[in-house]
Amino acid sequence: MNDKIKERIYLGIFRLCGILSLLILVSILIFVIEPGIKVIDLNFILGMWQTQDITKGGIFPAIVGTFYLGIGVAVFSVPVGICCAIYLNEYARNTGLVRMIRLAIRNLAGVPSIVYGLFGFAVFVQFLHFGTSLLAASLTLAAMTIPWVITASEEALKGVPDGFREGAIALGATRWQAIRTNVLPSALPGMITGSIIGLARAMGETAPLIIVGATFYMRGIPDSPFDKFMALPYHVFILATQHNHPLAEQYAAGTALVLVLLIFLMALAAMIVRYNFRRKRRW
Repeated sequence: MNDKIKERIYLGIFRLCGILSLLILVSILIFVIEPGIKVIDLNFILGMWQTQDITKGGIFPAIVGTFYLGIGVAVFSVPVGICCAIYLNEYARNTGLVRMIRLAIRNLAGVPSIVYGLFGFAVFVQFLHFGTSLLAASLTLAAMTIPWVITASEEALKGVPDGFREGAIALGATRWQAIRTNVLPSALPGMITGSIIGLARAMGETAPLIIVGATFYMRGIPDSPFDKFMALPYHVFILATQHNHPLAEQYAAGTALVLVLLIFLMALAAMIVRYNFRRKRRW
């Protein structure tokens, strides 16, 4: 078997995997869009939820709760993750302890979300007495998101050529000045993209929210970080599995469609930011 035949075989395998992935994505979208589009209207987006007659209410509290949750996760996870990545990649020496820390971070990224939910309930709800609240949920999902942010940020920093650092230091800059002026501007697109993807994953989680503060019905939106809140993924879960209304499955699909659109908008924003930064970058 010559090299050309091998190349065609591998290329065919790669194409098949790509087509299968696309078919799975399209199938999921069709499964959500077909029943969900029937219930989406202005009242569904902007109305308050009516648990007695779901056809008369909307998911506005769940949208606001998910938005608040995303802000909380971003505030608690992104700065910590980026600072940790800067230290590990730019300051820490390649010792056995640092390698163990990196391995632990990779392992934390693969821990099931329900485990983070139990951790958040034990630490934030019970030990710190935050109760089942928006703050406890934000901190729990932030703990789950931090390993993703660290990994993505560190890979972005590794992609910056060493000449950027060495040139700045050779001209008399301190290490932090070299990082701040030369390294971070070049690594920022990848760091932002990884952070937004981590946030999108956190906003779609259900298992931790069941334990640390989400609720299916509220008369309004949260007024305090210590209030309970509604969230789109938990709302989908309850409608699809526990609500007895005949149209519950359609409303679950509609809610899921709104959540997919929100995550798509976040991914689109990440792509736009990355494109703008890369267009300005020349190296």
